[in-house]
Formats: sequence, C-alpha cells, structure tokens
Amino acid sequence: MVAPVVVLLLFLALPFVASFYFSFTDQRLASPNPTQYVGADQFDRLLSFEWVTLSPSLDESGEYVRNEDGGLVYPLRETIRNNPDNPQFDGLQKWFSIPRGDDKRTYFLVGDLLFVKSMINTIFFAAVIVPVQSGLGLVLALLVNQKLRGINVFRAIYFMPVVTAMVVISILWRFIYDAENGLLNSVLDWFTFGGITGTDWLGDTTTAMPALMGMSIWQAVGLHMVIWLAGLQTIPGVLYEAAAIDGASRWAQFRHVTWPGLRACRVFILITITIAAFGLFTQVDVMTNGGPLDSTSSVIFYAVRQGWSQQNIAYGSAISLVFFVMVLAVALVQRWLTREPKPT
Repeated sequence: MVAPVVVLLLFLALPFVASFYFSFTDQRLASPNPTQYVGADQFDRLLSFEWVTLSPSLDESGEYVRNEDGGLVYPLRETIRNNPDNPQFDGLQKWFSIPRGDDKRTYFLVGDLLFVKSMINTIFFAAVIVPVQSGLGLVLALLVNQKLRGINVFRAIYFMPVVTAMVVISILWRFIYDAENGLLNSVLDWFTFGGITGTDWLGDTTTAMPALMGMSIWQAVGLHMVIWLAGLQTIPGVLYEAAAIDGASRWAQFRHVTWPGLRACRVFILITITIAAFGLFTQVDVMTNGGPLDSTSSVIFYAVRQGWSQQNIAYGSAISLVFFVMVLAVALVQRWLTREPKPT
C-alpha cells in the first residue's frame, strides 16, 4: 500500500524540489566554486522581454547610413550592449523587428533567444500534433471498429509502432529521411519520375520540423486509436439502432450518438497528447540534435542541453520549472474548455 507513494516521492517529488532549489542558485556540475543563492536571476534571463524604437544612424554630414544593399543601418548593437544610458537592454538579444513609418524600426529583445525559439518550436509542434494525431486516431478507430473477419490483424499492425522504443523509431526514420540513400527520397523519385530527388529532410530548416511531426504521428497514433476504440465500444448499440429507425444518416449518427458518447475519452486523449507533444525530446536528440539552425530545438531538449551538456544545472532547472508551469496551465485550460456543461 505504501510502495506506490514512496516511488512517487522518489521519482517525482524529490526531483521537483531539487529543481526548484537549484533554479535559485548558480549551481554548475564539476564546478570548484561553492553554490550561491542568486535569487531570480535565472528567471530574469529566461523571461526578459523589452522593445526599443530606433532611428537610422547618421553620418558626419547628417545623411542616413546605409549598408551594402542600400538598407538603412540602425544603431541596435550600440543601444543594447553595455550602454549606461539603457541598462535595461544590457545583454538582451534581438528577436525580430518591424518597421514604424519610413525611418524608424521597433526591435523586440529577449534575454535568451534560443529559449524563445525552442518555446515557439514546441508550441508549433503541439499545435499540429494534437489535432492531427487525435483526428487520425479517431478515423482509424472507426475503421477497425467493424465486425469483420481478420480485423484484429489491422489493429495489431496500427498499434505495433507504439510498443517500439522511440529511440529505435528515431534511428529508423533517420535512415528513411536520409538525403542520399533514404527510402522516402527513393519512393518520391520513383513516383515523380525524377522530379523530386535528394531532398535533405532533416538538414533543411523548412522540412526538419514537419519531418519530425510525420514520424511522431506515425509512431503514436496507434495508442490513441486503441483509446478511441475503447470509447467506441462503450456506446450502447441500441442508440445506433434507434437513430437508424428514426432515419438518421451515418453522419447524423456520428454527430448525435458517437461524438457525445466519446466525451470522456476525448478529454483524456486531448490532455495526454498535449502533454506528450510538449515533452518533445527523443526525436530531436536522436535525429537532428536541435538543428538545423535550432529549427527543431524544443524546450525539454534545451533544458537537458543546458543542465547536462553545458553543466549549467541552475539554468536547466529554471527552464524546467517554467516549462512545468506552462504545460500545467495549458492542461488546466484544456480541462476547463472541455468540461461537462451544467444541466439547465
């Protein structure tokens, strides 16, 4: 009776408490310096956000300074680097900029640009994975929820990738995506008669993240198919019989019988897929290592790289805490949006 609680404390509560403690220090692995309390410095670096509107630089004659391409030059670096007149910008990095009229530009600055990129990549990954994977899982569940001979074979085939380790799947798909000898390029080359060949799926910033998405959906959709299938089999058959007698079409039966009957299953799947999508790590670590140009770096991958590879335990812990709060907030909002309406 006590064993599950002890395991929970050892593997969940203690690491969380340790992460909370280290995030307020300057702890580094293998550092000869003693650990010191630094307050919220790690969080200040993570969450700093400022903006500044600049006018173009002027030369000695009062004319605008232009670069080789003819564009205006703005004194951004001089504004944000060790400028006593603007201490709030010290150490910040340029995120993006937007024009303000003909001769001004607003620059948005952040404390850690790579963290912001990793956060955007993670949100983008989750925004695609959650609807596509849940929707495809529901379609597969409807297909295999038929009383046909040999249907269990298809259920097993769809579920097979789920029981394979993600590391193995990632290595396999890395070979599939290979630019020179990959299976995907070979198939596309054959079907397009040489029109598509040699695409570097994991080495191009425009295709690396979609490639990870495709592999992730293929690997996990079988699990959610089984969950949807379990929900479908709890809906009483008499409801479909009554709907058919009333002349309801297949779409009307799905809309008024199947979909309401899957409410509890739907909430569970949306929350679990969201949490799993935000936890993107293994695929990135094995297939792209965050590249190319940090286009596939995720929050978890960045936290692990800071805490382990760069031995910055304090900063990695701060990233983990911010990520935990973000995922918890998303899960609570999701739960609130999918709550059961009060009877009127």
